[in-house]
Amino acid sequence: MRATVIHAPHDIRVEEVPDAAIQRPEDAVVRVLRACICGSDLWAYRGEAERQPGQRIGHEFLGIVEETGSAVADLRAGDLVVAPFMWSDGTCEYCSEGLFTSCEHGGFWGSVGHDGGQGEAVRVPHADGTLVKLPAEAVSDDHLLTGLLALSDVMGTGHHAALGAGVREGSTVAVVGDGAVGLCGVLAAKRLGAERIIALGRHTVRTDIAKLFGATDVVAERGEAAEAAVRELLGGRGAHAVIEAVGTEQSMRTAVNITRDGGAIGYVGVPHGSGTGLDLGVMFDRNITLRGGVAPVRAYIPELLKDVLSGVIDPAPVFDRTVSLDEVPDGYRSMDDRSALKVMIKP
Repeated sequence: MRATVIHAPHDIRVEEVPDAAIQRPEDAVVRVLRACICGSDLWAYRGEAERQPGQRIGHEFLGIVEETGSAVADLRAGDLVVAPFMWSDGTCEYCSEGLFTSCEHGGFWGSVGHDGGQGEAVRVPHADGTLVKLPAEAVSDDHLLTGLLALSDVMGTGHHAALGAGVREGSTVAVVGDGAVGLCGVLAAKRLGAERIIALGRHTVRTDIAKLFGATDVVAERGEAAEAAVRELLGGRGAHAVIEAVGTEQSMRTAVNITRDGGAIGYVGVPHGSGTGLDLGVMFDRNITLRGGVAPVRAYIPELLKDVLSGVIDPAPVFDRTVSLDEVPDGYRSMDDRSALKVMIKP
């Protein structure tokens, strides 16, 4: 089969690799219908996250079950399914607590020796614990499939950030980061009943999506100017809930400085220097709570799925470019230079 591999920084290729195949009784093979490129993939693309030459890449996909191992009980060939960005057995102590990302038998797509999502097919370990069935009729609805693809990562991650930030009915929320996760954080905050949502971002195409998703205000400044602008909008007190969806020193410092005393930050940006943006003394004095981390999206898919199917939320607009498998290297380039927000792949 054909799949996306990374050989070196800025060297993404689509190559022939061994076919996805059942290796253990708990496995399933899924033929990929939709996949996408994540902002976190760009850290490897830029050489800031180490990968072995020839390693697979991609962790967001949905598709059709082609084959199941003898121990798979809940799935059968022909099922339409979505995969969270990690596999998990669904039965260990962490999974039973809803922390699927700490599963004792879990792992990441594209890790050494495993298929990545940006290919024609994927071997799925622990298929019963990992995959979530989707309505069969969704396969013929292109827009709905696009929205369902967001459940594999960005919508669940935005939701995790909103929960970490303590968003509730009537909250005032600020969102640091105008990537797909930040925009989904806006959508998640609106879904949870936030009354005012301030999106921090400089790109009109992205802030227009933020407004579509429920943002009431947009702050285009950065750094100290952004902090001053947010506080001016909020009478000098900052936001009850702040979503940090970038992971850098500046973004974390901004998040801390725009949080209201007694408020909380939900952080989901993959850390790249963000620790240096934290001043525990400031957070201690102002009673600021920090919650978040890698999102256990498998725990959130069932409830978010209901709202996508009913039309309560529609994350599909975060995908602004579609490419074929052959065009994936160009998709990486367009996300790297920010000419695309989030690239969807149709193998």
